Amino acid sequence: MIARDHVQNAKIGFIGAGNLAQAVIRAFIDSKIISRENITITNRNEKKLERVSQEFQVRAAKTNEELIERSDIVFIAVKPQDFYQCIEPIAQAFNEDHVVASLAAGISLQSIQKLIPSAPKVLRVMPTTAAKIKKSVVAFAYTPAVQPHLSWVTELLSTMGLAVPVEDGEMMRSILVAASSGIGFVYELMMYWNEWLEEHGIDAQTARKVTVQTFEAAAAMAGHERDTSISELQRKVVSPKGVTAAGLDSMRELEIERALRISFEKAALRDQELGQMIVPRN
Repeated sequence: MIARDHVQNAKIGFIGAGNLAQAVIRAFIDSKIISRENITITNRNEKKLERVSQEFQVRAAKTNEELIERSDIVFIAVKPQDFYQCIEPIAQAFNEDHVVASLAAGISLQSIQKLIPSAPKVLRVMPTTAAKIKKSVVAFAYTPAVQPHLSWVTELLSTMGLAVPVEDGEMMRSILVAASSGIGFVYELMMYWNEWLEEHGIDAQTARKVTVQTFEAAAAMAGHERDTSISELQRKVVSPKGVTAAGLDSMRELEIERALRISFEKAALRDQELGQMIVPRN
């Protein structure tokens, strides 16, 4: 069992070493809460395992069983469609002292518990790759057995950004779509900004700087005036019958909100589909 005062000495393992796992590892290392020596990784691609191990100066295990044996907290960082195939053969290697944290989209706590019944302390953790710069939203849901450990769990997850405890299911799915998929959606918007500027004679480098600065400014002002609603912040920058008002009127006539809501719902539906394809039906 991991005591609150000993979390710095906790041994952490990552089954899978993809981009998301690397972002989490970077956040842990940079926070100084977890030392490199206490992090172990595995990956089915040996070359990638070696590269990531060397880049982050963390330990590499030859097998998942070896990783589980030397870890207190195990992050399962494999793709949802690979989850069952990866974990089912090693499920018995977990015990009641392990904290198991899944980073896989779509897979419910109930499904994980069914697959790994020997480990009652289970988390679903949904960070984004912005964890590597400590700007991630980190939604997490947990089983009742995690409750006594909630203080240090929250502190650990907060090294990646804003840790938000939620109920598994619709609440988890909504933050996954809005925050994790949301970064991709925002990049899509930024591409439109960037392209429009270039089409009007702005060089590519300047267009990118202007686009990034604009989005950063909006986020920074919203973060600075935390007690002001987003709609009120918008009202403050819109003059009646002005330039911004004309553009907003067009956006509303084109039902941009409706298009975005449909995009959110499509992403949420895909999350549900991923969860349904994980564990083979008996």
